[in-house]
Amino acid sequence: MHPYLNHLGSDLCRGVLEFAEGRPLGRSGLRWLKIHLANLYAGGVDKLSLDGRLAFTENHLDDIFDSADRPLEGRRWWLKAEDPFQCLAVCIDLAEALRSSSPETFVSHIPVHQDGSCNGLQHYAALGRDKLGAAAVNLVAGEKPADVYSGIAARVLGIMRIDAQKDPAVFPDASLAKILVNQVDRKLVKQTVMTSVYGVTYIGARDQIKRRLKERGVITDDRELFVASCYAAKTTLTALGEMFQAARDIMRWLGECAKIIASENQPVSWTTPLGLPVVQPYRVLGRHLIMVKRQRTAFPPNFVHSLDGSHMMMTAVACKKAGLTFAGVHDSYWTHASDVDTMNRILREKFIELYEIPILENLLESFQQSFPTLCFPPIPERGDFDLRDVLDSPYFFN
Repeated sequence: MHPYLNHLGSDLCRGVLEFAEGRPLGRSGLRWLKIHLANLYAGGVDKLSLDGRLAFTENHLDDIFDSADRPLEGRRWWLKAEDPFQCLAVCIDLAEALRSSSPETFVSHIPVHQDGSCNGLQHYAALGRDKLGAAAVNLVAGEKPADVYSGIAARVLGIMRIDAQKDPAVFPDASLAKILVNQVDRKLVKQTVMTSVYGVTYIGARDQIKRRLKERGVITDDRELFVASCYAAKTTLTALGEMFQAARDIMRWLGECAKIIASENQPVSWTTPLGLPVVQPYRVLGRHLIMVKRQRTAFPPNFVHSLDGSHMMMTAVACKKAGLTFAGVHDSYWTHASDVDTMNRILREKFIELYEIPILENLLESFQQSFPTLCFPPIPERGDFDLRDVLDSPYFFN
């Protein structure tokens, strides 16, 4: 793989890369190519239903043709996209297809992406069989994609509105709630929600929100900005805990197990569902001492990353067996437009197959076998979410 020009790179790199082998679009492929263009344009369009995204593309065909024919001399509509070079590449491909005598037989080389929806939380919701969490991250069907960031923002806003009605003399945060109630939106909480699966701390959440508030310039006094960020971080973490209680419980359990092992000056190690052994390398440099805190805080995100890596590998192997071309970046799976429906079916089936394995039970058993003298906490209680609901969820990956 080239160190600079590869599919893990920037929008420019991805925009100039295509599959070596092309495939005829077919009816479904033409539809997915249009949806893919809307996803790349983004700016809120990618939050619409699939039919809404399809309509967006069809309503902008003049702009798409203009972008394909005169990318620099024309109206430059493609430059308004969040991923402009990838958008331009699809504009060119789609224009050629639509102008051909038979769009459905047009051979396309464009990789079409299907992305997970806050993928770390999807894995935690499946681990905990958490109905509320599953609905928030599109493990169950909905008319349009659920937006976890907007959902958390709405919860934060609800808490702050209640706090704003309280007496500041009794509840000092009431004055902060009144200031912040008009600042709460998706962007304010997004980074904290994204990093929650990596074990973001209160201090980390405070600093993230402080940066967002500082960018807006509404609070100019440094002391007031700091106090407001503290309150907003506390409220955001409360909202996260309410919506993803099962995820929090599992994170806490994983961290406790890691602390118990690391306290014996042993690194945390486990075997992924695919049989890959993993050992956390965090030691004091030059000494045979384990970094207990680092072992504890790193284990939950590392463990979940090993699960999402297992899901990708299972999907890639199944796609190869089915004759599909597959590429992937973390929770973004790529294939030809004509094969998106098949890949979507496969990745859902493999997700269910992965979580039908008793993953936490196997992990606890491996810890107990490796450290028979140590006492580990019991696995957190699971909910009653039906994994097979994922099969019918169009926005699980979309």
